Amino acid sequence: MSVLRIGHRGSKGYVAENTLESINNAISLGVNGIEIDIFKCLSGELVLSHENNLKRLTGKSGQLEKLTLSDLKDFLVAGKYKIPTLNDVLIKIESPLFVNIELKGSDTAGATSKIVADFSRKTSWTLDHFIVSSSNWNELEKFRSIDNNTPVGVLVNKSISINEAIEFGKKINAQAIHPHYQLLDEITVKKIKNNGFKTYTWTVNNADDINFMKKIKVDGIISDYPDRI
Repeated sequence: MSVLRIGHRGSKGYVAENTLESINNAISLGVNGIEIDIFKCLSGELVLSHENNLKRLTGKSGQLEKLTLSDLKDFLVAGKYKIPTLNDVLIKIESPLFVNIELKGSDTAGATSKIVADFSRKTSWTLDHFIVSSSNWNELEKFRSIDNNTPVGVLVNKSISINEAIEFGKKINAQAIHPHYQLLDEITVKKIKNNGFKTYTWTVNNADDINFMKKIKVDGIISDYPDRI
């Protein structure tokens, strides 16, 4: 079994996260897919960012959800990269690949569903090229309530049990569980699979940890350094 090589926020270990340049670099490294984070800005577009507060990423104070897309042109990630929209990112990826869209901000479910549906209907992308995940289970449940076709993944951090995630995954008809790698061992991965889910784990950067994830047969590894997988 081959594991999916998924670049975290593009290829965060090499190029500033959640930028088109980071995504392009990940693709050049031969990934099977990318993981990206999204918020909805004030003018309604979905844009890539791991957090609402833009200070860490751009050096400038600002709340993404209170800024328009036009406002965001004045905020450069690491001082040089534009904050891209989800739509622009998908348009500029030349060949469809696996894209894990993580819903970070509030009220992102509906707009995400619309973009995914539009791309799967009008382009060579299919719904199977996407998986929508979130640690905000309320937003994920909202997504599923309006979109029962796009694959979804239940994101699990160290404060939540795998059993809770499996139960919730069944409730919303999820396709995958996305646990932090330190939650996983061979028995846990088997439990996830026996309940009908794929296992996509994050954020695995150390070579020994990557090899262990392969050994216990996860389906996909999300890494800042996807070329290490």
